[in-house]
Amino acid sequence: MDPNGKVCAVTGAASGIGKALVSELLRVGASHVAMIDLDDDGLRLTRAEVDPESKSTSLHPTDVRIESELVGAIDEIESTVGAISIFFSNAGISRSGGVEAPDEFWLDSWNVNLMPHVWAARKLVPLMEARGGGHLIQTASAAGLLTVLGAAPYAVSKHAAVALSEWMAITYRPRGIEVSCLCPQGVRTPMLFPELKRGAEQQGTIAEDVLAQSAVTVAGDVREPEDVARVTISAVKEGRFLILPHPEVSDYLKGMSNDVDGWISRMSRLSERISST
Repeated sequence: MDPNGKVCAVTGAASGIGKALVSELLRVGASHVAMIDLDDDGLRLTRAEVDPESKSTSLHPTDVRIESELVGAIDEIESTVGAISIFFSNAGISRSGGVEAPDEFWLDSWNVNLMPHVWAARKLVPLMEARGGGHLIQTASAAGLLTVLGAAPYAVSKHAAVALSEWMAITYRPRGIEVSCLCPQGVRTPMLFPELKRGAEQQGTIAEDVLAQSAVTVAGDVREPEDVARVTISAVKEGRFLILPHPEVSDYLKGMSNDVDGWISRMSRLSERISST
């Protein structure tokens, strides 16, 4: 679906990939971009940068972990701006650690990295179907296709997001609704580089953060959010399901599929090597 002339909405719009998506959508001619994020101040700063005259964007401070807030934001957009044609369910968090990570980390990962995709689709699919179509894009991660060392809650929740996107794509295509799943690898955002913006809430131990960061950065190039946004919008226009801003992820995925045991052995050795440095 071409965003030109369409009303679009983006969660996680205050920074990182979300911010870049908003900017790129405006560049390609979206009639309006609704910006959804928990960070009210961040939304205002981003809007001042990408839409200084505030003509083509609206701000919707929302905690996507709460279904009623997310549905309320969608209702507000639909009633005050217009029918949403393309919805980017992009908000995400990273929580480090393994099975020993506290339940809070696991539940936070589930409630940000997966459930908002469910809630957005629950609300939007009937509306889009009645209007004759729409496009839903879920931001998952290469970690959802492969894995990531040192961050089990993140990897597992992103695997679930990929599985959901696949199910939705199969189920909703006959109903005229396109679904895409964005799976970037390393992107220069505070999620991968906590030192860029580490708030008061600790996301994991420093050692775990470093392990996860190192595993991603050795796997391939770290791309800028703007690069990811351009690839994503191009794929949306083409109606592609799996969006891979890092082409090497496709090769990794094929290699894993051809020899799962060998891939696990190689990843295990990599984990041991990075952990010992």
